[in-house]
Amino acid sequence: MIGVLVVDDDVRVARVNAAYVAKVPGFRVVGVAHTAAEALTALTAPEPAVDLVLLDHHLPDGNGLAVVRELRARGLQTDVIMVTAARDVATVQAAMRHGALQYLVKPFGFAGLRAKLEAYAALRRTLDGGGEAEQAEVDRIFGALSAGSVVPDLPKGHSPTTAELVRQVLLAADGPLSAQEIAERAGVSRQTAQRYLKLLERTGRVRLSLKYGETGRPEHRYAWAGPAAAR
Repeated sequence: MIGVLVVDDDVRVARVNAAYVAKVPGFRVVGVAHTAAEALTALTAPEPAVDLVLLDHHLPDGNGLAVVRELRARGLQTDVIMVTAARDVATVQAAMRHGALQYLVKPFGFAGLRAKLEAYAALRRTLDGGGEAEQAEVDRIFGALSAGSVVPDLPKGHSPTTAELVRQVLLAADGPLSAQEIAERAGVSRQTAQRYLKLLERTGRVRLSLKYGETGRPEHRYAWAGPAAAR
């Protein structure tokens, strides 16, 4: 189980985010903090172990970036996903430079956070394997961390947020998924998932394969084609 510390100055938001985390298989909430001081105390305590911090930027006694800087200064390499309403480029850039793995802008729903957590879990599985990485594995590692737009120029009526959700679901998967499975994991309708999958397939981002059963039509299965195809 991946231990998560939820840090947010708003008690209600912290409670909601903790409930979201608890719903994702493989994750458990090991603590909740509402200030920078509380966060640092929890992160430096020997137990319970914190693997990942969902870290708000605006805190009453400082900010999230200061917490990350202090963690690194103490030699702690706890993973961080910024979860904040701060969307100015300077803050985003500083978060990247201090080692935040992801940056999730408020407001967001369960599907948005779940996609980030599942991508993080996939990243840990890849890294825990150790050894040397071929280019495909390197691409997968960096692909799990990427928070950029899936398609530079989306057609009218398509949402970059939904496209990113579909991408994160595919990146987190151990193998090809059906449109229904993708819809359930992304928290969208099957029709919406199919619409985005067709677009991503046409633009080379998604690879389509067919799974043949004993009877009936073959099932369409989808997998992310890799960061190289998304350039």
